[in-house]
Amino acid sequence: MKREILETAPSVLKEFIMYMETVKGRSPKTVDEYFLNLRMFFRFLKISFKQVSSGTPLEDIPIDDIGIDFLAKIQLMDVYSYLDYLLRERSCSAAARARHSSAIRSFFKYISQKKQYIKNNPVLELDTPKIKKTLPKYLTLEQSLALLESVSGPTKERDYCILTLFLNCGLRLSELVGINLYDISHDNRTIRVLGKGNKERILPLNDACMTAIQTYLKVRPHEGVIDKNALFISRVNKRLGHRSVENIVEKYLKIIGIGPGYSPHKLRHTAATLMYQHGGVDIRILKDVLGHENLGTTEIYTHISNKQMERAVESNPLSKSTMKKKKNEENGADT
Repeated sequence: MKREILETAPSVLKEFIMYMETVKGRSPKTVDEYFLNLRMFFRFLKISFKQVSSGTPLEDIPIDDIGIDFLAKIQLMDVYSYLDYLLRERSCSAAARARHSSAIRSFFKYISQKKQYIKNNPVLELDTPKIKKTLPKYLTLEQSLALLESVSGPTKERDYCILTLFLNCGLRLSELVGINLYDISHDNRTIRVLGKGNKERILPLNDACMTAIQTYLKVRPHEGVIDKNALFISRVNKRLGHRSVENIVEKYLKIIGIGPGYSPHKLRHTAATLMYQHGGVDIRILKDVLGHENLGTTEIYTHISNKQMERAVESNPLSKSTMKKKKNEENGADT
């Protein structure tokens, strides 16, 4: 969060943002989203409470004067009015409205329970917009092998290593770009990654990963490298960034004929699906490998397996057959 932007916030919001960042360990992206969502919420309320003209553009409404008295007036229906505004006026999806709800819920929990600035939490009964659950996209085993075989060019060792780690370890994009040389233990064949909420986990490296890493390290740049600890280095000798990795993945997906809609996160889904369906990995072990906080998040991969079984049964050529009535039965004859 840029400090000049945060300076426009009231002190209670600054406290909350710092708490989520330093104590709760939320990622910079999550903290930024919390701030922006709450800023919009407060701006909406200032119009709703008639503290500014209804014709004032939302982005022009200051929130630095919001205090505890203002927050104490907020009721549950005010939040629902805001969610309705997001739906009707801003065409926000259910997922986006759910994120706004999460920010509001976390903020009021902080000021009512943690700091006790207000007596009652008005959003205890807040219902989160229902999000339509969709099964994640993933590559088949054949497509995964084709993706690895498509790698070529002057950075082929680096690119192959990136794809191998995605497909074998199920890393998040942020986890991959954050890998440092000292995170890899060649003796123990493990890698340390920093996941959501700054939670570390140690993952074992299989033969494919170890070989890919060792092959890349032989050609990894050393001279003039700005971040000497970074594992993956760009052509301008910097740590490879998020967008650069996305471009690399998209490049090779396009080569094998897979278009838009697939991303590094889809490779994470692919790794999880392959481990569960082909490796017979216990769902609780898979949870730890992926760094999920709740088992419910991991269980999406069991649903993928169920859907595949449904399609297999439906593909049977006898799937549409029905018992035909005998002629004498249709005439009511005894048998």
